[in-house]
Amino acid sequence: MSASPVGAELAPHEFLQLAGHPVRWRLLGELARSDRMVHELTGLVDEPQNLVSYHLGKLRDAKLVSARRSSADRRDNYYTVDLTRFGDLLSAAGGALHPALRLTSPTAPPPRPDPVRVLFLCTGNSARSPMAEALAQLGSGGFVEAHSAGSEPRPVHPLAVGVMRDQYGVDISEHEPTPLDVFADQRFDWVISLCDRVREVCPDFPSHPETIHWSVPNPSDDGADPRRFQDTAAELETRIGFLLAVIGERADDPRTPKQKP
Repeated sequence: MSASPVGAELAPHEFLQLAGHPVRWRLLGELARSDRMVHELTGLVDEPQNLVSYHLGKLRDAKLVSARRSSADRRDNYYTVDLTRFGDLLSAAGGALHPALRLTSPTAPPPRPDPVRVLFLCTGNSARSPMAEALAQLGSGGFVEAHSAGSEPRPVHPLAVGVMRDQYGVDISEHEPTPLDVFADQRFDWVISLCDRVREVCPDFPSHPETIHWSVPNPSDDGADPRRFQDTAAELETRIGFLLAVIGERADDPRTPKQKP
């Protein structure tokens, strides 16, 4: 049987065959945790670069993975897995076998007395990271204590304020851009870099938090287009939804070690 054309919707058996390849499954697992460059993935899955690139190409053809040019080094690409599309295809595959096997969307964990501390970082702390901070607070219902900072702080962008107000009912106009070093000695459970440049200058935190990189383009690059800020907020909302599911699962697991303040 011939494979589906590039960009066509995958049949359930095609999706399972594509994602179930051992190398591709490991690549998807690594990208589900953090955006990565090819040379990072080769080390993580212990496979040669030409083989990793081949399998990434297959995943890109199926629109399970996308690539963005690094804003820190224009020669490198960051690869990102589309967890929403993956979940839709996985649910469809289960549903094709039996309706009861269709998946439900991840939900945020319930509030707890001891919040998980999450720090979002970008260069200016003017758009991406304050939006992420607000969305994490909003989506977690108090389970997450979110903060944000930047390596070169600038005033909060008015379009970021407008998007958060109009789409999410959250006011970030009073956000104070914060230098990264303010938080350097504080305890965090998760540190998430949203900017390729800030990833390269992110310090080692004393509490050894879980570190993640999301290669999110700066919406203020190439002019002030409100649609770019809307797209950025939507991408952050999706990513944070999946993050909260992971945080909630680990908090419920008694085997997960608890960090001390």
